[in-house]
Amino acid sequence: MLTSIQTVAAFAFVLGALIFVHELGHYLMAKRLGVKVLKFSLGFGPRLVGFRRGDTEYCISAIPLGGFVKMAGETPEDPRSGSSDEFLSKTKWQRFLVLIMGPAMNIGLAIAVMAFVLMQGVEMPAYQDQPPVVGAVLPESPAAQVGLQRGDRIVRVGDRETATWDQFLMIVGTRPGQQVSLTFLRAGREMTVAVTPQAQGRYEVGEIGVLPDVHPEIVEVVPGEPAAVAGLQVGDTVLAVDGETVVFDQQFREAIAASPEMPITLSLLRGGQPLEIVVTPRREGGRGYLGVVPADQTVRIEPGPVEAVGLSLQRNWEMSGLIFETVWRLLTREASPRQLMGPIAIMQLSGESAQIGWLPLLTLMAMISLNLGILNLLPIPVLDGGHIFIMALEGIARRDFSMRVKEKMLMVGFVLLMMLMVTVIYNDLTRITWIERLMLWR
Repeated sequence: MLTSIQTVAAFAFVLGALIFVHELGHYLMAKRLGVKVLKFSLGFGPRLVGFRRGDTEYCISAIPLGGFVKMAGETPEDPRSGSSDEFLSKTKWQRFLVLIMGPAMNIGLAIAVMAFVLMQGVEMPAYQDQPPVVGAVLPESPAAQVGLQRGDRIVRVGDRETATWDQFLMIVGTRPGQQVSLTFLRAGREMTVAVTPQAQGRYEVGEIGVLPDVHPEIVEVVPGEPAAVAGLQVGDTVLAVDGETVVFDQQFREAIAASPEMPITLSLLRGGQPLEIVVTPRREGGRGYLGVVPADQTVRIEPGPVEAVGLSLQRNWEMSGLIFETVWRLLTREASPRQLMGPIAIMQLSGESAQIGWLPLLTLMAMISLNLGILNLLPIPVLDGGHIFIMALEGIARRDFSMRVKEKMLMVGFVLLMMLMVTVIYNDLTRITWIERLMLWR
């Protein structure tokens, strides 16, 4: 029950903040340009609570999947007096500024929140900013099928350079089920293969089955337990268990848990020297217990304000490129719409992030805010970008379109938006196990 409440509260916080900031952008620019704002609403539909101050009614409405700022003379069918404080009385440039400020505020929020998170200090996987050199290849994975080997340095996926593991994982993660060319260096020779990432997890993230060249380290040894008796020490690096390469601490934990009262051989690195130790985990609750605490290799960054903003700009720029690329691949049917997420998935992610801590929740909010800002700029009627697109076409044509033409454009945009909403909600429902079981056609 507490988890459910936490999930709903986290979702309300994230969505409420993003909607408020977006509509605040429209509101502030409208007021700055002298446009009368009649209503500022978080949510759609019937008003739940609110108050009036001056010409503006501020309220929270029943359907929490958006918000709006209603301006005087905003559309041709609104009652108009020709007053200078009406939206359509303003120049196209001024109307553009009002429309663009919503998405701009979301993008600005993403940059600011990410910079704030970075300033708190972040523990990052040690390999994340390192070149993507293959440390292990999972058996029967796409990488294994095309012959990738330990030591291969991946330099490109498609036409995208991969200077770091972070860049490589982001690019591959957005291409599940899509064949891509992968270029790598082996013994100084450049080679290219075609590989198809497999969709993994409920969000269908693309993976090819390569792991970085890192290993977990022992950070604690419990006295009197099998590990201490066998001679394991704090600082030992675990290279393999029974010959199977270990990259992450979770792999090591699972290997120990699966071997109660069974001798296993640990390949270690101690003081730079290789070492092998045979140890037998004792049985505890049906699982193997060794009496050690392993941890992945991490680095901690604590940038100052200026450096944090720079890192945030870089991170958001890279993510923006991936968003635009993903949208284009969706339009050209090169990518599956299965990766799209809707409000239910965002609620689940918000709850999971909140359970970890407030910094992961803020990180999630920054990512969603960036997506919201960019997607609102798409030239789809009904969205801010659609209204800007129509104004641009009117500017090129040097005349305003008729009300009938605009209505048809907006109807097309509305239909596209509804199709998108149906798709993302369907995707969300298929990620809920008990609902997916009822979908007999899947």
